[in-house]
Amino acid sequence: MSEFKDKDTTSDAAVGGIRGIFGSRQTFKSFKNPVYRLYYVAMAGYYAPMSMQMLGRSLLVYRITGSATILGIMSLAFALPMLCLSLLGGVIADRMSKKHVIVAGTAGAALVSLGIALALTLGYISPERPGSWWILAVAGALQGAIMALMVPARLAIIPEIVGREELLNAVSLNTMLMNGLRMLAPALAGFLVVRFDFDTLYYVMTGCYLTSAIVFSFMPRTGTVATPGPNALAQMKEGLNYVRHNTPVLLILFFTVFAVVLTMPYYVLMPIFTEDILMVGAGGLGILMSVSGAGAIIGSLVLASLPNKKRGLMFLTGNLLLSLALIGFSFSGSWHLSLALIAFVGLGDTARMALGNTLLQYYTEEEYHGRVMSIFVMQFGLMGFGAFGAGLLTEVVGVQWAVGGLAAVLVPVTLLVLAFVPRLRRLD
Repeated sequence: MSEFKDKDTTSDAAVGGIRGIFGSRQTFKSFKNPVYRLYYVAMAGYYAPMSMQMLGRSLLVYRITGSATILGIMSLAFALPMLCLSLLGGVIADRMSKKHVIVAGTAGAALVSLGIALALTLGYISPERPGSWWILAVAGALQGAIMALMVPARLAIIPEIVGREELLNAVSLNTMLMNGLRMLAPALAGFLVVRFDFDTLYYVMTGCYLTSAIVFSFMPRTGTVATPGPNALAQMKEGLNYVRHNTPVLLILFFTVFAVVLTMPYYVLMPIFTEDILMVGAGGLGILMSVSGAGAIIGSLVLASLPNKKRGLMFLTGNLLLSLALIGFSFSGSWHLSLALIAFVGLGDTARMALGNTLLQYYTEEEYHGRVMSIFVMQFGLMGFGAFGAGLLTEVVGVQWAVGGLAAVLVPVTLLVLAFVPRLRRLD
C-alpha cells in the first residue's frame, strides 16, 4: 500500500465542526491525507469542464441538427474508443506511474477542448452549418480515447493514496466533488451560452483542464506494481481471467454495466426534455442538472459517513431508486415535479457509482486494480451505445417512452437480484 497513507498529523479537532453534521462518524477523514487533498483539488479542475461539456455538447449538437438520432451518434463516437482502448488503459495503469498518465490525459483533454473552441470562433461549427456536427463527433472520439487510457489510472490511484479501509470514504468524497460540480458547472455553462456563446464555454473548459493538469503534476509519485507478462495483450488476458474467477467482482461489473445501459441515456437526451417537453431552454437544462447534482451530494455525504457494512445491499437499493425516479421524471410534464424527481435520480446515481467503484477496488488485489477498473470504465462506452439505441427509439416512440421504458426494465431485474443473488446483496 502507498507510503502516503495517513502521514498527515492533523488532529481530529480540525475537522470536528464538519464531522458534527453526521454525528461521531468521520465523514471527511480522507482530507487528513495531504496527497488526497492535492488529488481532490486537481480533480475539481477536471470534473468542472467535464460537467460543462455534458450540457454544452449535447445542446450544441441538438441546436445544429435538431435530431435525437445524431445525439445518439455523438454518444456512439465517444463510446467506441472507450470500449476498444479501456483494457489497454488498465494495463498502462498497472505498469506505469499513474500520476504521469493522468497529467498526460488531462493535457490531451485541454487540447481537444481548445480545438473545438477555435472551430466555433472561426465559424467551422455553427447552427448555420448543419453538417458541422461531424467535427464534434471527431472530437468526441478523441475525448473517448483519452478517457479510456487515463481514467483507469485516475480511479486506481485512490487506494494507493488512502488505503483499503478508507476507500469508501475517499471515493464518496470524490463522488461528492464530481456531483457538486455537476450541480454548479451546468448552470455556469448555461449562463455562458446564453450570455456569450458556445465558444466562450469551450475556452473556459480548456482553462480548467490545463489548471487540473498543472495541479496533478505537483502530486508525489505513487507506487507502481510491476505485473508479469510479456506484452500488453497477455496482461489484458490475465486481467480478464482474474475477473472471470473473482465472483464478487464479476457480479458487480455485470450489474453495473446493465444498469448504466438502461438508465444513463437520459444524460445525452436531456436537451430534448428541456427544449421540447418542459420548454425551459438552456437555463432550465442547467438548473435540472444542478438539482440532480444536489441530490447526488446528499447521497455522497451519507455514503462517506457510513461504515464498511451492507454495501452490496445499498448498491442494489441505489439502483432501484435511480430507475424509479427516472421513470417518474421521464413522464412528468410539470417543471416542479421534474425538479423533485431529478434530485432522486442524482441520489440513486451516486449510490450506483460510488458503491460500485468502492466494492470493485475493495475486492480486487492491488496488482489488478488498473485492469479491473478499466472494465469498470467501459461502462461509459456502453452508456454511449445505450444512448445511441435510445436516440433511435426516441425517433419512433418519443423521448419519454424511450428513457422511461429503458429505466423500467431495471426495476424487475434489480428486485430479482435482491431476492435471488445473495452473494451480491451480502457484500460488505
